[in-house]
Amino acid sequence: MPKPHDVSKDTQVKPDPALEKRTRRSFTTQYKLNILSQVEQCQRGEIGALLRREKLYASQLSDWRKERDRGDLDALAKTQPGPRAKLSPEQKRIAQLEKQLVRLTRQIQIKDDCLELQKKAMQMLDQIERSGQSQS
Repeated sequence: MPKPHDVSKDTQVKPDPALEKRTRRSFTTQYKLNILSQVEQCQRGEIGALLRREKLYASQLSDWRKERDRGDLDALAKTQPGPRAKLSPEQKRIAQLEKQLVRLTRQIQIKDDCLELQKKAMQMLDQIERSGQSQS
């Protein structure tokens, strides 16, 4: 005999609201410098424990070290993901205008070549017409 369906039990999985929305972690410049100083004080083999405790990755440490060694504290304060823009807006505009200049210069060259071709065709027609008149 089949078991009766128990309506009182809720079998639907309900997600944990704390896990629903995850956000990217951001670290302050002071926190990064503090972690770097702690790493420098660590003995051999202690860095891994520090990274696990702080839930950090070794790649983050290496990036932070590079930024600190370059003296680029603004880069340490960066919280947005992704690489920095390689070109400033002004440089992007200059590159766009240079491309447009190349394109327009090429168009002008093509039009000039077409005019030269038309001139040569007219000269040839004039020569043919003159030679036809002189034979008559």
